[in-house]
Amino acid sequence: MNGLAFLIPAALLLGLGGLVAFLWSLNSGQYDDLDGAGMRILIDEDEGEEPPR
Repeated sequence: MNGLAFLIPAALLLGLGGLVAFLWSLNSGQYDDLDGAGMRILIDEDEGEEPPR
């Protein structure tokens, strides 16, 4: 029973920390462009450069 007195507040603090981290990432723009990262990997940036001779 003494273990629960430690584990329940620890679980609540960890959950609160996760929620704060999620809200911080949401407000900092981490989820603004969800498709852009997936499309940037497909774009070849070396198309305009000539190959070295």
